[in-house]
Amino acid sequence: MLASNAVKLPVELFSTRIPRYLSTIRIWETLYGLPFCYMGMVLAADGWPGWSIFIWITVALSGVRTLGMAANRFIHRKEDVANPRTANRHLPQGLLKPWEMLGLMLVGTGAFFFAASQLNNLAFALAPVAAAYVVFYSFTKYYTWACHFFLGWALGISPAAAWIAVNGRLDPEAVLLSAVVALWAGGFDIIYGCADLDFDRQYGVNSYPKRFGISTALWTSRVMHLTAGCALVALGIWLDLSFYFFIGVAIAVTLLALENSLVKADDLSKLRSPMFQYNSTISLVLFVFTVLAVAL
Repeated sequence: MLASNAVKLPVELFSTRIPRYLSTIRIWETLYGLPFCYMGMVLAADGWPGWSIFIWITVALSGVRTLGMAANRFIHRKEDVANPRTANRHLPQGLLKPWEMLGLMLVGTGAFFFAASQLNNLAFALAPVAAAYVVFYSFTKYYTWACHFFLGWALGISPAAAWIAVNGRLDPEAVLLSAVVALWAGGFDIIYGCADLDFDRQYGVNSYPKRFGISTALWTSRVMHLTAGCALVALGIWLDLSFYFFIGVAIAVTLLALENSLVKADDLSKLRSPMFQYNSTISLVLFVFTVLAVAL
């Protein structure tokens, strides 16, 4: 009987538990965040930085993203039960336990700190600041309608972090690239916040759409995405990148425009369309064409 249970535990871990962990921390969001991080890495190195830096940057981003997403799930576990949009997640359904989210937070933090220590002194020194921030932003919706901008910067720090990992310093070009990601992610979070407007009003949760209305929220998102596109053009000119980079920017801006055109103040039905589900294409396109611009 004991032997049977000993075999059953690892089988359950790999067949059910780990897939649930990967799903609850939205591993695919890490995958669409990685290309932006790699953009910072390639631009900082002006090419390939070497396998060691590449591997530790990947581990670091995966670790801090695991920390941030697990913390978000743990902190908002009560709201997720009450919100129809999130009630089918693993924690509200009882498929995972709060202590498991705490465990994922510890694993993510450990992986992040260790990876940062393998890069350089500045990366390791700033690691606690980054870790604290990605946990902190989950609390902001309790206090301010600007929570979407805090989330944008939580994702936006990754290109600058990769730049630091390569060069051991933070250059202004890296800050501009991080601003692009912050505008991109924050703009999308405002759009997604429109779907939770009724819930936010009922439960007293703060959001930009709740404070200013859906119409203003959607226009703000469009302005943020337009500004992100302009900032990308400015970055390409600043770094004197080849035309390949600007082709990538043109494709990315077109995709952003298409996504923004799908949602209207009186019709949010297309918010869950495949276009939004797969907007990771934007970051991947930008990364591929950035590599081409640097390599060719």
